[in-house]
Amino acid sequence: MSRRGAAAALLAPFLPLMLAACGSSHDDDAPTMKVTELAAGAYAVSTGDAASPVDGKYYAGADGSRLLVLNNSDQAAAALYRRDGNGPWRGTPAADADTVVDLTGNNTIAASTPGVASVAGRYEVRLASGAAAAFSVGAGGDIVPGTTACRLSGKVAASTLPNTLKLTLATAGCGDLPAGVEGYLVIDADYAPAAFRLLGTGGTAPLDLWAYPG
Repeated sequence: MSRRGAAAALLAPFLPLMLAACGSSHDDDAPTMKVTELAAGAYAVSTGDAASPVDGKYYAGADGSRLLVLNNSDQAAAALYRRDGNGPWRGTPAADADTVVDLTGNNTIAASTPGVASVAGRYEVRLASGAAAAFSVGAGGDIVPGTTACRLSGKVAASTLPNTLKLTLATAGCGDLPAGVEGYLVIDADYAPAAFRLLGTGGTAPLDLWAYPG
C-alpha cells in the first residue's frame, strides 16, 4: 500500500468527524485545515456524533500553538493535529483535501507548565510487537537508551503548550517505528499508571508510546 493509501485508511474512521471539500483553483495548492479554536488551556474534548463519538485531549498555548489528540477505542492516538504559533494546522495522518475538525464538546482539565527536570528518571515503553524499550530522561532533558534491543534517544525541552514538553526522538532497532520524529511528551493524570505519552507527528500515522516508570 502506498503512503497516501495508508494515510487514507487510517483516517477512514474519522471521516464522519470532518467536513472536507476540494475547492482550490490550483492543483498543487496544499489542502487547508481548520480546527475548533479554544482559549489557552487544556481540555478533554469530543467530536463526531452520538453514534460514533471520538474522545481526545486539546492543549492550547498563549502563543497560538495547539495540539489536538484524537484517540481510538483502545485509547491510542488515531489522529494528531498540531499548530506551531499562529502557523497553519497540520494533521497526522496528512489530509489530502480541505478539512474542518469540529469539536462537539469540551471540558477544562488541570493545566500546568512542567519543567524538564520533573520527568527525569527511568522508563519503559511497550511496542506493538510486545517487546519493551527501556530509556532514561536526564535532568537536562536528554533521552538515553537502555540496554534493550530497541533504542530510544533524543531530547525533551520546554514547551509553550500546557502539560507538555517538546520532543525530538530517534529510534534504532525498533521494528516499524520511524527513525526520527518530532512531537510532544504529554503528561496527564488520566494516563496513570503511565507517567506520560510520547506523541510524534509528521509521519503516515501518529507515533504514540506510553511510558511507564522503570
